[in-house]
Amino acid sequence: MSGPDDSGDVVELRVHGVSGASAAQVLNLQQIGQVAGDRNGGFYRPRPRNSDSTGTHGVTVEAYRWGDLPSGTVARTLAVVFLLPFMLVNVAIWMRPANPGSEATVKSLCRLLALTLTVLYVLAIAGVALDLVGWKCLASPDCLAGRSWLSWLGGRPVGLRLAVLALVPAAAIGLIWRVSCRPGRTFEAFRAPDQGSSTSRLGTVGQWDAEPLVGRLRAIHVAAAFATLDLVLLLARGASDASPATIALAAITGVILTGCVGLLCTPPLMDRAPGNQRLDRVTRTLRTAAIVLTVVVVAHVSASSQPWPEERELPGYDSTLTGLFVAQTTLLAALGVVLLWHRSREHGAPLFGLGALVVAATGISMAVAYSAELVYRVADFLDRDVPTGAGIASGPPRAYTWAIFGFFRAVLVTAIIAVLVILISRRSRRRAAAAIVARDFPDPPAEAGPRLRQVRDAIARARFTEKLVPLAVLYGCLAGLGTATTTIGLLGQVPSDVLERNIGLPAGAITFAIAFGSWVIAAIILGLIIGGIFAYRTEPYRRHIGVLWDLGTFWPRAAHPFAPPCYSERAVPELARRITYLVERGDAVLLTGHSHGSVLLAATVLQLPPQVGDRVALLTHGSPLRRLYARLFPAYVDDAALREIGRRVGWRWVNLWRDTDPIGGWIFSPRPAPAPATTGDPAAAVDRRQRDPGDVVTPPGDSVAPPIHGHWPGESDEPFTEAVRELVQRLGGRAGPPGTPG
Repeated sequence: MSGPDDSGDVVELRVHGVSGASAAQVLNLQQIGQVAGDRNGGFYRPRPRNSDSTGTHGVTVEAYRWGDLPSGTVARTLAVVFLLPFMLVNVAIWMRPANPGSEATVKSLCRLLALTLTVLYVLAIAGVALDLVGWKCLASPDCLAGRSWLSWLGGRPVGLRLAVLALVPAAAIGLIWRVSCRPGRTFEAFRAPDQGSSTSRLGTVGQWDAEPLVGRLRAIHVAAAFATLDLVLLLARGASDASPATIALAAITGVILTGCVGLLCTPPLMDRAPGNQRLDRVTRTLRTAAIVLTVVVVAHVSASSQPWPEERELPGYDSTLTGLFVAQTTLLAALGVVLLWHRSREHGAPLFGLGALVVAATGISMAVAYSAELVYRVADFLDRDVPTGAGIASGPPRAYTWAIFGFFRAVLVTAIIAVLVILISRRSRRRAAAAIVARDFPDPPAEAGPRLRQVRDAIARARFTEKLVPLAVLYGCLAGLGTATTTIGLLGQVPSDVLERNIGLPAGAITFAIAFGSWVIAAIILGLIIGGIFAYRTEPYRRHIGVLWDLGTFWPRAAHPFAPPCYSERAVPELARRITYLVERGDAVLLTGHSHGSVLLAATVLQLPPQVGDRVALLTHGSPLRRLYARLFPAYVDDAALREIGRRVGWRWVNLWRDTDPIGGWIFSPRPAPAPATTGDPAAAVDRRQRDPGDVVTPPGDSVAPPIHGHWPGESDEPFTEAVRELVQRLGGRAGPPGTPG
């Protein structure tokens, strides 16, 4: 992208938020503009023709569009939906406390939790292929009736059946391995022209070369995945034939799994810079050994002549699954202890200091729900017309039954508490909102009453964002508790029997709740798929749910290698390179970022060389830097990092925020107006509160009152125009090349 031939101008570089807006929308260059009315019905006029790229503020307007990087195609968006648990546990590792003493422990625990997700992925597919189909269905004439695509395996030996069907989880491992290896040119790292000397961790965003770490993690996860498949086959074979060969293969499998766990528990070694050829060879050797072992195990199982046990379920599978859930519960508990321990040394820790635990537990819960739903739906398909209660008792492993029950319980309790919080906090939120409305509109006419109530309700809804913090912690704790209760499956009990015997709840009601919970999970998955498609195709949907995708894929893959690739590895260095080029050719640059675009610009500013930052100003609006990122990522976004951003641009920084915005907010001060210069603190003059809406009465010539913008961008609003004009003046208007008086 090249600019105009003349130099010495001020270039306004706009970076959009999660809306995925087109370049024309970001630049506000549509051919028509609305002059009255609202989105449902209004009046439009042709805009003045733009003969060049000069905007109304006397600056050259330029847009950086990054919306297609995290979710540019339907296929990529759907991949994010199905890889959501991997993405969440990957985000958790970046939510560690600011205390550096906890970094190695939190990294180790998050990476072990990520490894359990890969193991669960394999166990779920192995449960379908080996347990439901290979062990149960192929041994049942009723299940095989009318299914020619399965009946050809029905009369084969058990070992051969399992060996053939083991190709299904092996292919699934190969598929996710292949997907994780092809991020494509879109996500290739773009190195900035010169790294700034920032001491903030936020300044490293986009400067890391994540591929060496991702390659090591990928090799370890692939090795663990194949070793998990080997373990399932060997436990089934060893139930009736504990031959020396079976024991030896099981021992080798254990060594591979132990090696995977051991490597993940050494963050300083795993995170070592590129060029550690010895570690790369170790991880690749581990992966190769696991693949070769799988071939040997499959051959051993298929060739074994010993009789197989007569059991209803695949031997060892249920206990392996329950053992995995026990391991996940233990790791979550350990992570919570570590976070609380370091929180006690930090005053006012964000998200109660449990951000990493909440997100990791949510990712684990979703992975368990995905896996249980897959097994349940296949079991329901194979069982044909078996009643629900009988199907639950005889179909999937009991651990999955407890998992569905735990997920449904966590969602139900959280929903009930959320409704109570909404009702209980409504009065206080409305009271605070009413005070803001009274201050903004002190003498409204009588006919403005309905509009004032709408504004009050919009502010009250926006303030509910703060109430989501305890609700997220509650759900994370309930999700961890739900994973812990799966251990009851080892006793051979199902939830309906246990609850009826100990609490007195009818078994039929519990069975209905489990079946209903299964359909709730299916509805959630379907909703995510539909939402992902609409988020790609429809701007309003993307504006609401795109926050999750953009937040999750902003951070590199440091915990789970199968998570979606990171787009900031390209976006931030690319922005830094463009800004540096514009300044070196003689321009001054005004950076304007909306919503998540302000986060990208904050990381970019920290990477600019000092001589470039002297010619840069920053305008953020709807920014979640303080409200969300400082709470969720305290090790990367804190007051020191934000003040360093201000110093790097010479405090030529204005942040516009609205009380009606549920995402963005103030960065340094919640005061309605900038503090006077006599305070001595330049940060106090950064935040500028916008009154939203502009008025509560219908202006002359219009039919409706001014709209409530909330989180929508406002490049055409008067406060934005005034801020641009002020920052252009502070930049000195036209500028010369670096090193000359400006």
